[in-house]
Order: sequence, then structure tokens, then C-alpha cells
Amino acid sequence: MLNLYRRPYDPSCPLVCFDEKSLQLLADGRVGEPPHPGQPRRRDYEYVRHGTRNIFLFVEPLTGQRHVLVTRRRTKEDFAKAMRYLVKVLYPLACSIHVVLDNLNTHTAETIIEIFGMPEADPIVSRLMFHYTPLHASWVNIAEIELSALTTQCLDRRIPDEWTLATELIACETARNLKAQPIHWSFTWKRAKRMFCEQHAPVVG
Repeated sequence: MLNLYRRPYDPSCPLVCFDEKSLQLLADGRVGEPPHPGQPRRRDYEYVRHGTRNIFLFVEPLTGQRHVLVTRRRTKEDFAKAMRYLVKVLYPLACSIHVVLDNLNTHTAETIIEIFGMPEADPIVSRLMFHYTPLHASWVNIAEIELSALTTQCLDRRIPDEWTLATELIACETARNLKAQPIHWSFTWKRAKRMFCEQHAPVVG
């Protein structure tokens, strides 16, 4: 996985990190009080639940591009459609796509085949190369870190409905993509090896 992050940029074979997050839609139970001089806006602690939505995030570390999808659920079908979107919409000219993702039981080529059938799934699956994060090390997935940052920057308040959620995500996605700032992954294989040796060094004395 760490060596994969060191690969040079190749537009014909991009590296994309993928992750997902469930978000609860919450509306204010009462109308809050607007801010006044010396007094911040006040919000009542009561809220109204409006269901949940799922957020799929694609991140290409070497170009700094991010793409977000909002779905009502997080099922096999949603994952399969997300992969189809990745291949046919985001990277239609790529020969193959390296995808870093969590090792969930739905994150497989078999899921895509099950949902679409072999004739439609084959052109999608044949261009995807899945790389699963190690057990108990999902943080190795850059998309997980980016999703955490996205939540802090854009979703750190009550989001009442899907329209507001989509608007916030599009605005954040657009601003980040305009910067096109590559992600520098500093946790290298050598550093991981050094940490392993330090943790498993024999105790003297």
C-alpha cells in the first residue's frame, strides 16, 4: 500500500482512494436567535431527525482532485454504481484505475457483477484494480483522512436536508479542486519498518 502511494503520476493509470460515511440529517427543533453585537447566534439543543444519507468520496492524491456522491443508502447496489461512476464518468479514458478502499464484504468485483450482470460489469471490473487497507489500519486510506477533514470543514453543523448537504459538499469540492493541491503522503515504508522494529525490539535488563 505504501509503495503504491509512491508511484509516479500516470493519467492512463490513476490512483484513486475511496471511502464512505453515513451522515444524519438534523434540523433545528426551534427557530434560533440571530446574533447580536457581543452575542453569538443561539441555537436550541432540540433537533428533528430527517433520516440519514451516505457520502462516497473519491480522492486522487497526485492531482489533488476530489469528487463526492450522495446516496440515500450504502448497499451493494450503491457501491456498484459508485464504481461505474468512477470508471465511466470520472476516468473514461483511463486504461486502468488503482482503487484504495476498505476491506468490506461489499467492496468486491463480485458485487459489481452481481448488480449489473457480466456483460455490463466486465468493462468496469476489467479496469479496476482494488487495493485493500490492512486490518485495523484503515487510516492508511487517504480518502478516510480527507473525509474527516471534509466533515470538519463543511459539515460541522446541523444539516437539515439532502439539498443543503449536496450544496455544502459541492461548494467544498469545487474550492478544493480549484486549488489542485497534491497530497503529500509522508508515512513511508521505511518509516513503517522502523516503527515495527522499535515496537518489537527485545527488552534488555
